[in-house]
Amino acid sequence: MLQRFVPSEFGHDVDRADPVEPGLSMYEEKRMIRRLVGEYGIPYTNICCNSIASWPYYDNCHPTQVPPPLNHFQIYGDGNVKEFIVWAAYFVDGNDIGKFTMKAIDDIRTLNKTVHFRPSSNCYSINELASLWENKIGLTIPRVTVTGDDLLAIAAENCLPKSIVASFTHDIFIKGCQINFSTDGPNDVEIDTLYPDEKFRCLEDCYEDFVPMALDKIHGGTGEEIKINDRKNLVESETTEEIKINDRKPLVEAVSITAMG
Repeated sequence: MLQRFVPSEFGHDVDRADPVEPGLSMYEEKRMIRRLVGEYGIPYTNICCNSIASWPYYDNCHPTQVPPPLNHFQIYGDGNVKEFIVWAAYFVDGNDIGKFTMKAIDDIRTLNKTVHFRPSSNCYSINELASLWENKIGLTIPRVTVTGDDLLAIAAENCLPKSIVASFTHDIFIKGCQINFSTDGPNDVEIDTLYPDEKFRCLEDCYEDFVPMALDKIHGGTGEEIKINDRKNLVESETTEEIKINDRKPLVEAVSITAMG
């Protein structure tokens, strides 16, 4: 007898998020699974852990395998505010996702509910993320605006995996899909209200994991500092433009993914 079904969502609340294609088709399939689970009376717990604790690249890079950038930041929208609402995201360490999921699936309080990971200490706008990384490595890195229209154009190319990631990035940072709804409903529960004495790993600590590799690249493995050519605080353009660094090699190789969000 099935005691608890935990669908492999582990991202956004698919009944509330509203990405454009090709991300929408993925969410429609997940919504269909939710409806069938309800129709057949299968006991369930939906886990909505939001974003992985890393830099949210919009293209074909898996966030857990690619450190934050060293050449330039891609700032989605204006990076801060849309219509007086701060669009931000919740970034959760992978170990915390596993730890709290294991607690939740055996907890009677999560039976037939959607569990949301919303640690207030890990809610950041894209500009706040950029500043956090700059403080970690002691550099000011140029920022390039990637508009909502830019992300929609990439999504419309229907080139996987980057188009599906761009559609989710648009939903997060342009439409605010992680924070633009309340979790006060009878079938919703926030993980930190269930386990108030259990702490999430803060994003500042998570970014510390990337520092040794980044500093090695900054100094080229020789102890000599590599300086950024353009140290403007903000560079804006209609499309992402490359900002070069002297003698800089890529931080890591990009790794394609099948899906995220």
